[in-house]
Amino acid sequence: MKPAGYSRTQIVLHWIVFVLVVQQYVFNDYIAEAWAEITEGAEMQFSPVIAAHVFGGILIGLLVIWRLLLRARRGVPASPEGDSPAQRAIAHGTHHTLYLLLILMPVSGVAAWFMGIEPAATVHFYLKLPLLALVLLHVIGALYHQYALKDDLIGRMKTPRD
Repeated sequence: MKPAGYSRTQIVLHWIVFVLVVQQYVFNDYIAEAWAEITEGAEMQFSPVIAAHVFGGILIGLLVIWRLLLRARRGVPASPEGDSPAQRAIAHGTHHTLYLLLILMPVSGVAAWFMGIEPAATVHFYLKLPLLALVLLHVIGALYHQYALKDDLIGRMKTPRD
């Protein structure tokens, strides 16, 4: 049986990951500049902004793994009743691809930053646009449900139902 809603932990993890992903895009230029300097042989000096990007990415990876474990153990609410099979497929595909990218981005970032693996840096660079597109699709879908369909979908991610 599927739960009626998300648990408090699932909701908190969702919003923390969202804030951290936004932070990653805000600090992107700094990390890109630092990476360019490192690949040219420059010595890296400590920067709290760069550290926030690096450790924020690691934290995202760990929190997403936690979310996936909670999802496997507890489950998630069913899709809204009025959703068509196509809407369900898009929602499931978006969620699963978001999870995949939210794991691949930290893994590729760690491999590039700490191990100097250039192909990982390339993967990390090229995954940022699909991740952003999926986050935007997720937000648009949630807003569509909330304001066009008026099914209070967003309420499920605001009010815990343990």
